[in-house]
Amino acid sequence: VNAMAIYGTISLMAALALCIFGTAVPHIGVINNNWNLIRSAQNASILTFILVSFASGVLLTCLILSDFSVVYVWEHSSTDMPLIYKISSFWGGLEGSLLFWILVQSFFMMVVAFRYQYSNREIIPYVIATLNAITGFLLLLLIGWSNPLNLQGVVPLEGRGLNPLLQNPAMAIHPPSLYLGFIGFSVPFSFAMGGLLLGKLDNEWVLTTRRWTLMSWYFLSAGLILGGQWAYEELGWGGFWAWDPVENAALMPWLTGTAFLHSVMIQEKRNMMKIWNIVLIILTF
Repeated sequence: VNAMAIYGTISLMAALALCIFGTAVPHIGVINNNWNLIRSAQNASILTFILVSFASGVLLTCLILSDFSVVYVWEHSSTDMPLIYKISSFWGGLEGSLLFWILVQSFFMMVVAFRYQYSNREIIPYVIATLNAITGFLLLLLIGWSNPLNLQGVVPLEGRGLNPLLQNPAMAIHPPSLYLGFIGFSVPFSFAMGGLLLGKLDNEWVLTTRRWTLMSWYFLSAGLILGGQWAYEELGWGGFWAWDPVENAALMPWLTGTAFLHSVMIQEKRNMMKIWNIVLIILTF
């Protein structure tokens, strides 16, 4: 039995418990005016990333070592695959890509918890609570229905291998780039939710998240360009709309994200479009 895979699943369960804690405690801290409770939720957010990193490291190790006792490794990897494709098969299937999503989400949550621990004191408890709620929901889906660290009793000698269409150098860059874009928008969304919960729709959340918005938009744009090129190379699709549905699913938030990027500039300079920006970031998210 692969003990490390079991420890990985336990660490994901512990991360879910911390997310529940991180969602509830900031509200209690605000009600009781107790900053120590809010600080503990920030620390829980940092620890969540460490636990998810451990589980991700276990899966990556199993993929590199071709440990077919893990069902996901058997389904999406094989011994004859080059190392780059063994690594990229981490996000080559549903379960692994969901874990990768949570890894990036928890990383951004950790950065927010650490970066804003002494600033934005009014809004940050609600931001931490929102980010923990998002991460907790994803962890619930992963542990309940799509755990990539599930084991199988009979260990096969060889794996099924990665889908040949996914064995392309773009596979190493395109999905992570899309994920960084997708998930990055959860930070301005959380600040917007913080503003709504606080009842303050001033420019604070917009100014604080400007770089997050730019970074997310940049990665989403790069991911779309790479994905379009990859689909064209692999499948020879010629038409503009003849993309993979995933590409269209990535294009929709790019359109609303682009609109958001432009209208926040108007809010900064002219103090207009406050409600519209809240609507746009919710649609993007």
